[in-house]
Amino acid sequence: MKEFFLRYQRQIILDNFGIKAQEKLSNAKVLVIGAGGLGCPILQYLVAAGVGNIGIVDDDAVSLNNLQRQILFGQEDIGKNKSVTAVEKLKQLNDLVTVIAYPEYCNQVFALEKFSNYDIIVDATDNFASRYLINDACVLLQKPLVFGAVSKYEGQVAVFNAQGEGPKLSYRDLFPEPPKGDEVMSCAIAGVLGVIPGIIGTLQATEVIKLITGIGEVLANQLLTYHALYQRFYTIALTPHPQASLFSPGSVEEFIALNYQEICS
Repeated sequence: MKEFFLRYQRQIILDNFGIKAQEKLSNAKVLVIGAGGLGCPILQYLVAAGVGNIGIVDDDAVSLNNLQRQILFGQEDIGKNKSVTAVEKLKQLNDLVTVIAYPEYCNQVFALEKFSNYDIIVDATDNFASRYLINDACVLLQKPLVFGAVSKYEGQVAVFNAQGEGPKLSYRDLFPEPPKGDEVMSCAIAGVLGVIPGIIGTLQATEVIKLITGIGEVLANQLLTYHALYQRFYTIALTPHPQASLFSPGSVEEFIALNYQEICS
């Protein structure tokens, strides 16, 4: 108990936080999908904050061009699996936290099997196929989803399928169907300033902590956009999209049958 208090003292002494909020963090279970540019700061801050149980999903390996923004890894990690390596690094940060690696791709079967074991799902992926799949699974399983995305000099953060003012909205209320292949460039093509995933990932971690502890007001039914070149934050209110339900799978069977790679190609 003494180590617990000393480690988290700066949080525990906060107004409206205290030992009860810290205990909520310790008992929480969070699944982070993606251990890349967004996932690295999310994981580091959640582990440091004392979120007791964290799962990391990523089947990718560390490469040299990751190191510009994926600050959890070093040159010695090139070629290693990201989720497994992340667990090794994070254990050195906080041994009071249980961190589990899932070195595999998050497909429909994985989502249906694993999402139910966690309180909050965090989307730290970098492609539309994964975003829509994760979102649809969270809607079906009624799991809060903390979303983040980056490109070039900007990024976005939102909390979907969480209780807030008004109805629970999903990613499909923002974008009912995926963009066509030539409408949005990936970071591999368009590029991204290395600090942008750090900023957006840290904001995502903040929303996770707020969801768990109940402090503040989460970004439910809102989209926060950050522009680095002008140091501007913009928040817009989201409303239900009339076409969202037309493209969303209404059952587990429909969810399993969807080819996300194909519809997002």
